[in-house]
Amino acid sequence: MSKQKKTAPQGRQEMSGVERLGLRISSMINHPIAQSQRWVTIHRLDTDGDMEWEEVMGLLTETPELDLTFNDDESVTVRWEPQSAEDRDDLVVEKDWEEEVVEEEAPF
Repeated sequence: MSKQKKTAPQGRQEMSGVERLGLRISSMINHPIAQSQRWVTIHRLDTDGDMEWEEVMGLLTETPELDLTFNDDESVTVRWEPQSAEDRDDLVVEKDWEEEVVEEEAPF
């Protein structure tokens, strides 16, 4: 019988609470329905810690393009105006260098 080399499984990197909440909110804001109506209501989940919620809400509040309404049921309604063509053009960043292609090992 041949011996198989056992490789230690790579440690799974857990997301922080702020990253998880930020990803959830970003997904909600980028949803096609939210984009067409230009608003979304975010409900705080039981898994959202106080510090994480406050940090992410603070970041959203500091974003000038967003208008936040803190509702009585502790949800937050985020509204935004459609971007003009000029605003979208300002967001385009030209690169005058070659992008490096980095191959990453598959996580599975």
